[in-house]
Amino acid sequence: MSSADDPQRLAVLVHEVRSPVAALAAIAETFGDEDLEGRVRFELSRLAIAACLGIQRVVIDAAIASVRFEPVDVGTLVHEAVATASLAGASIDSEVTPHIPRIAADSVRLRQALDNLVTNALRHAGLDGDVFVSARSSEALVLLSVSDAGAGVPIADQERIFEAGVRLDADEPGSGLGLAIARAIAEAHGGTLTLRSVPGEGATFTIALPVSQPATLASTRYC
Repeated sequence: MSSADDPQRLAVLVHEVRSPVAALAAIAETFGDEDLEGRVRFELSRLAIAACLGIQRVVIDAAIASVRFEPVDVGTLVHEAVATASLAGASIDSEVTPHIPRIAADSVRLRQALDNLVTNALRHAGLDGDVFVSARSSEALVLLSVSDAGAGVPIADQERIFEAGVRLDADEPGSGLGLAIARAIAEAHGGTLTLRSVPGEGATFTIALPVSQPATLASTRYC
């Protein structure tokens, strides 16, 4: 990596640790409730550990941006992402269809992509807007979708929003990196990230991942 890439790499690092840090803050605040049952505390502890491991992985891999393949249950990723967002007060629901096959993927990177899509959807759902996350299988693919009922994306901008640094509304918070990173992670898994949106009727982002990967799985770079 050249020195010219350093600012971009730093921006990606800052962006990617933001979600797990926010998750830890929400978990810590909830954990302080003395009325919580032991089962709930156990679940919060599990989510906190996952967030810590995510931060550790992002920081360690900041220089190489790799993906490491292992068997992954995407339903678990969806449930964890939704549970964490709900702790922060988000209005979010999910559906995971039965019998989704495990896929060869990087659970940390895939969770980052999912978190980025959820954060984007919550930002554009508007006040009292709902976000819906789903996982399903279709033929040789596993599909992860995040939908919102916001204003949607203008047709002319539906591909441009995946470019690093692009924000359609300069007054909105954010770095403009989330969707670009999510697409890069999807493509590093041999998959795609696409958008279906009708202006005024919300947007649905879908990560499509192949069920089968090459017999020899190795780490690969995604940026």
